[in-house]
Amino acid sequence: MFKLGLKVNNPFNYCGITLIKATCFNFAATTVTMLDIIYHDNHLIAINKPHGLLVHRSPIAADAGEFALQLLRDQIGQKVYPVHRLDRKTAGVLLFALDKDTEIAMQQAFMDGRVDKKYLAIVRGHSLDAGEIDYPLRRDDGVLQDAFTAYRTLNRAELDVPLGKHPTSRYSLVEAKPATGRMHQLRKHFAHIFHPIIGDRTHGCNKQNKLFKERWQIETMLLHASELSFIHPVNGLALHIKAPLQAEFLRVMELMGFLTVFANNR
Repeated sequence: MFKLGLKVNNPFNYCGITLIKATCFNFAATTVTMLDIIYHDNHLIAINKPHGLLVHRSPIAADAGEFALQLLRDQIGQKVYPVHRLDRKTAGVLLFALDKDTEIAMQQAFMDGRVDKKYLAIVRGHSLDAGEIDYPLRRDDGVLQDAFTAYRTLNRAELDVPLGKHPTSRYSLVEAKPATGRMHQLRKHFAHIFHPIIGDRTHGCNKQNKLFKERWQIETMLLHASELSFIHPVNGLALHIKAPLQAEFLRVMELMGFLTVFANNR
């Protein structure tokens, strides 16, 4: 049985999926062990960021005592430069540059849309087989920005768990490909189509979040940055980086009966 609140490393196999073994950490106590490095060369390094870890210091998260940037810098003994961002609650591939020129090149690649991104999410309800969400999002300063997400449904579940007026609870496992990189884009887009991401306390469904917390002791936001694909800015080779699912996400996959079908479709 997978436990919540785990940091993971060391690959092993479960139901045909490459996973990673767990090492305890506690963000509240600010004690994290080694980060899981999933790619490393002379110019780039990528980690599998755990849920709940900030990329860098932020004035809006004064409670945080540990950050991916500082942890990775200390772990490898070298300065690192973030080239994109992930929300604190989102896990998965987080890429850093190891020099300033590579940082600039990769940031430009993200801005130009030359980086293909894939995410996995568990959402409320049964989503369509596939769809596109073309819905502009407003920044904090009021500026409206184009935002586009394509998605496909990988699996659906219906649990014998009544909620409100519904005798059962329905969920979907989706793969999302954002073409733009707006703040909270996937969280806002799936809420817009009435399939909010489970565990999203800002844009999600409070009733579902309460159910997961009380029935299964799960508070993790079920959003995982699973893959990045791009042309390496220095050697020009195609690079594809994948991050195994974290233990928290896997526990819900098992609960939903998604693991076997997911393994067969990868």
